[in-house]
Amino acid sequence: MALMAAAGEISPMPDCAIFADTQSEPKSVYDWLSWLETKLPFPVHRISKGDLAADSTRLRLSRGGKYYQKSSPPAFTIDEEGKPSGILMRQCTEDYKLNPIFKKMRELGAKKTKATQWIGISMDELQRVRPVRKGQAAWLKNRWPLIELRMTRQHCIEWMASKGHPKPPRSACIFCPYHNNDEWRRLKLEEPLEFVKAVEYERRLQETFNCTTGFRGTVYLHRDLLPLDKVDFTKPSENLEMFDEHGFAVECEGMCGT
Repeated sequence: MALMAAAGEISPMPDCAIFADTQSEPKSVYDWLSWLETKLPFPVHRISKGDLAADSTRLRLSRGGKYYQKSSPPAFTIDEEGKPSGILMRQCTEDYKLNPIFKKMRELGAKKTKATQWIGISMDELQRVRPVRKGQAAWLKNRWPLIELRMTRQHCIEWMASKGHPKPPRSACIFCPYHNNDEWRRLKLEEPLEFVKAVEYERRLQETFNCTTGFRGTVYLHRDLLPLDKVDFTKPSENLEMFDEHGFAVECEGMCGT
């Protein structure tokens, strides 16, 4: 989408792009972003609230003497008897993506002049198209240029190839529970050091929740409810209700790659 704007195929030319860095994306994403910045006529603002992996595995103590964890990813849980008990409330997107992006927009004067935010959701992700939530940013409206052009993910890949551009990686935290098996397998095979980081993060997250006041059970990053390094990622993902037929997370708001 950014490259299409740079080529004059989407207008008007953006004033800037904003990348909210959780400091937990795979190396391929950061390499891609560095390359992309050299191709754009507008600036890319890299912002960050902090290290999501470190912050979400830090045990905190409330004034009331209770231990708690903050900004959790939507990990899967089992209860004390080993039975599936749901998923954690997702706090990471709002804390480390949405709010930092809105803050940067306000710093750039968007609240005074009004702003339009482009989101690169394609035709095969229509379920992720949502307006700005009421009360979240009254001065902001969303736009989906790829939807306007009726472009699917495959169309985007074909456009990139036709221009001689490399295929972009998917932007997401290495430990995101919304990964389907294809993405977990890709990470394990193509970026093994990043996969090891995800395995280590899962263990730290489990240790944190083991000490959280009122929590009883275990958290996992994969819905098979097994440690990541024990999961068989060759199994198909089409039976996972949280993913659509293309492997996209149904519950994802589409902001992680904004």
